[in-house]
Amino acid sequence: MIALVIITAITTLYAVFITAVWWLQKQSSSDHHHRKTIKNAQRDNVHLQQQYSEAIDKENAASIAMLAKADEAQRLQQTFQKFVPRQFVEHFAKGGADSLALGYADEDEVAIMFCDIRGFTSLSEQMSPQQLMNFLNSYFMRMNAPIHDNFGFIDKFIGDAIMALFDHPSGNLSDKAKDSVVASLDLQKALKLYNQHRKKVGYEAVRNGIGLHIGPVVLGTVGSDDRMDTTVIGNTVNVAQRIESLTDYFGMDILASKELVLAASKQTDFAYRTLDNVVLKGKSTSIELVEIYQHLDAQDILLRNKSKSFITEGMRRRDAKDFKGALAVFAEGLSENPKDTVYKHHIDTCEALQYEIEWDGKIRL
Repeated sequence: MIALVIITAITTLYAVFITAVWWLQKQSSSDHHHRKTIKNAQRDNVHLQQQYSEAIDKENAASIAMLAKADEAQRLQQTFQKFVPRQFVEHFAKGGADSLALGYADEDEVAIMFCDIRGFTSLSEQMSPQQLMNFLNSYFMRMNAPIHDNFGFIDKFIGDAIMALFDHPSGNLSDKAKDSVVASLDLQKALKLYNQHRKKVGYEAVRNGIGLHIGPVVLGTVGSDDRMDTTVIGNTVNVAQRIESLTDYFGMDILASKELVLAASKQTDFAYRTLDNVVLKGKSTSIELVEIYQHLDAQDILLRNKSKSFITEGMRRRDAKDFKGALAVFAEGLSENPKDTVYKHHIDTCEALQYEIEWDGKIRL
């Protein structure tokens, strides 16, 4: 009986031992599997993080490349606009893709300005090629702002000359005329400051002449299949250029057509006077030629204001073929202001006309 109890106890202990060993092995296997699962999860997580990081890096690289391309495109556009003004592009945009084709034309009414350096030929002969280029760029840089600040844009540089257009956004013809007048006066102010700088370094002063006119023009593209350019053509352009050329003849800074001056005077006040009624070279109809002189000092403005009565009366007598009477009036005006070159024009004209047998009443310049 005792032996049976002992055998039973031993058997029970063995069963417990076997069960414990089995449980421990199972637990160890479970822990190993769990650790393996954690390691696998950690490895997968690292892999996912690497994939995510690589995706982010690729996305950032693509974004950086895209931004670089956008910056490059913007720089190219800004550089391109230095050759083709933004206002030209806006005009052509009205016509869509067809506007980029050779021969496209768009009509508009604008104010035209021509600005030329006086005595440029003799001035350039005193400079080396590099000095000449430095001078022109220095001068053009100072002439740029007054034009752009008054809703104008430079169409082209022609040697030492500037051709600019004034096409006020959403403005009428009077606005465009006013912009061109204000820009012309601002150009003279800029030139005065430029000459002060030149004087400090021992250079001689520079003078320029400005011609203004207003009217319809054609903006378009000209050239050939492999070389195109933008251009502005029309009678308005030709008249403005011819008016500018007369600034040297009259010895004055700013000349304009009466048409432009009357339109501008609706928007702003400035000093001006009619010089003569002339037929420009190559034209058949006459225009009233006007000097704008608001930029001069107070004494010169006063003397020019006083000259209006002499010019008006002298022209009335001249047109009536009373040349002697006209000469007397112009001589009186000259005595009031001997520096006023308009009297020289009228005196020379009347002296020549008094010997004309038949005069058609037109003054050709």
